Amino acid sequence: MTVRIGITCSYDQAGNYFYLRSAYVERLVRAGATPLILVPASHEPVIFDYVESCDGFLLAGGGDVDPVFWGKEPEPGLGEIDPARDQFELKLMQYILSQDIPTLGICRGAQVINVAAGGSLFQDLRGGVCHMQKAPRAHPFHDIVVKRGTKLYEIMGAEVVRVNTFHHQAVAEPGRNLAVSAVARDGVIEAIESTKHRYLLGIQWHPEYMTNLASDRLFASLVEAARR
Repeated sequence: MTVRIGITCSYDQAGNYFYLRSAYVERLVRAGATPLILVPASHEPVIFDYVESCDGFLLAGGGDVDPVFWGKEPEPGLGEIDPARDQFELKLMQYILSQDIPTLGICRGAQVINVAAGGSLFQDLRGGVCHMQKAPRAHPFHDIVVKRGTKLYEIMGAEVVRVNTFHHQAVAEPGRNLAVSAVARDGVIEAIESTKHRYLLGIQWHPEYMTNLASDRLFASLVEAARR
């Protein structure tokens, strides 16, 4: 059975083109899926077609989420936002939540999941553990502590995992039906998961660049959930 996973992508506003890092596609193919790259759409029938065409979704990393979506004004540390992508992904999340479609959110993707569920974000992390590494993308940079009894723990198979890190926004208050499943040593939330849906997981690190078994298991778990 073919498993189709839709992957969201970014838009370069200066160059006027869409793009996606190839590592997302490569990891999904290795996990046995057929990746479909989804450009942001505002037309409802297009979004509906995306939903009908995909067995699961991977919400990829990218720019910052506009704080207007959780009722806050922009702070000085806010990075570049893409209003069209925000609106598209939050609309897509309405379908994902209502139809219980297996979804993995990576970095920005985790933040979109949280905002779609009514949660909030820190706009610019300060102090504590460095969450924006200056090291190769595959380099494990800091520890996270995974909570026992969570879906993430079941997937990762370990309580302490070392991950890479490239984010300055993070989950502040988890949204409805979302539980914290991992934190960094400084308390920053590193993963959230749904207590209501069969597979809805958001993580702050980038497993698409990492070569360990735990990263393989993450992509395999999404594909397996989408296969059912």
